[in-house]
Amino acid sequence: GTHVSGTIGGQGGNGAGVAGMCWKIKMVHTKFLGAGGGTTANAVKAVNYITDLKVRHNLNLVATNNSWGGGGFSQALKDAIDAGAAQNILFVAAAGNGSSNIDSAPHYPASYTSAGLISVASLNSNGTMSSFSNWGVTSVDLGAPGAGIFSTVPTNSYASYSGTSMATPHVTGAIAMYAKTHPGLTAAQLKAAILGTTTATASMAGKTVTGGRLNVSTY
Repeated sequence: GTHVSGTIGGQGGNGAGVAGMCWKIKMVHTKFLGAGGGTTANAVKAVNYITDLKVRHNLNLVATNNSWGGGGFSQALKDAIDAGAAQNILFVAAAGNGSSNIDSAPHYPASYTSAGLISVASLNSNGTMSSFSNWGVTSVDLGAPGAGIFSTVPTNSYASYSGTSMATPHVTGAIAMYAKTHPGLTAAQLKAAILGTTTATASMAGKTVTGGRLNVSTY
């Protein structure tokens, strides 16, 4: 959580630490995973909690970052993701690190067919897909940097991690950035904006919905 938070919103331009995607941002963290893992039932509670914060407490929440995966299909979790989307909260999910086609071997939550979900593969710094990254021409939407990502870790320090979990917060931060400059958009409009501005990338062609990588240059 600490590492992905730095990628989403680490403040830049201050000569310290790392620069995240959206420098002026507030984040809410929900924790359902511990040292021994977690349960899908508690994942549902976490997603519903965020939706409740928007509905009953009027927090301006536009996306959740979901750098986690595991477990089989859960109608309750899909329903929670859909309920969030109905309140214009996108669910951004890590595609997973199994080097697999998740069209044929689903990896949840990235494989849910929810309209409000964006699934993210990992790219190396040279634009090739990371060898560990899952893919799927119908299940994975786009790629983003996920190899050797330097970001914040506990105890006021920094570290380099790799994984689709590191690619996902680049997209979540991009959504926050776009929403900040284009207030009032629906989840569908935000998703269309992110997927509609990707840069065509050879390693993503035939592997993702867009065939491209995240591009925030027009935001």
